[in-house]
Amino acid sequence: MTTITPAVARGRIFNVVRMQLINRMTFGWIPLLILGGVFVFSMAIWLMIPYGGPKYSGGAQALIWYLFAVGLQSLTLTFPFSQAMSVTRREFFFGTYLTAAMSAALLAVIFTLGGMLEEATNGWGLNGWMFYTDWTWTAGPLGAALSVFAAAMFTFTAGFWGATVFKRFGGIGLTIILVGIGAVLVVGLWIVGRLNAWVAVFGWIAGAGVVPLSLLLLGVMAVLAATAFGMLRRLVP
Repeated sequence: MTTITPAVARGRIFNVVRMQLINRMTFGWIPLLILGGVFVFSMAIWLMIPYGGPKYSGGAQALIWYLFAVGLQSLTLTFPFSQAMSVTRREFFFGTYLTAAMSAALLAVIFTLGGMLEEATNGWGLNGWMFYTDWTWTAGPLGAALSVFAAAMFTFTAGFWGATVFKRFGGIGLTIILVGIGAVLVVGLWIVGRLNAWVAVFGWIAGAGVVPLSLLLLGVMAVLAATAFGMLRRLVP
């Protein structure tokens, strides 16, 4: 029986990272094209708006939502190939998530630097804001970076989790699970409405701050990732 040392295991995990990054379009050029296109369109729209007050664009969030598709592709396109290369499911999982964390960290840096530039130039001289929002920057640049990192990791995990459920249980299984999650959310909303607690709920969200909510989102992400790992161990390529 061959014993794999921790150093060898780490090396194999980094091999998975390199495998995920073989397609540079997915993790490189496409995100840059999305960001550049959104920025140009936002600037054009700001120039056309005859309004001197602050003008906001949520277009930069497209990069975060793009990671949902990356999460899907990371399993559906790469997992079968990894198994042909004798990569264990554990190595594939941790290598894939390390790649996602690197991408999310890069997005956090881009968003934070963009927000700092917008703050320094008063919205690029047009009072236009694409990266900087008052709420996410209440805790400063680090809080804003954490919020972007958490959102990016959550959307990636949602895509990866959905693809894992589909591969494990098929379309019907995925539909049943999503309907069940939707039913739980609806019941939760009904309970809040019956208790007339909307003011309290929104007050808690507003008062909690960006850092605690980002950590809560990372906690939900960790639960989804753990369940995805459990399904991945029994997945047929």
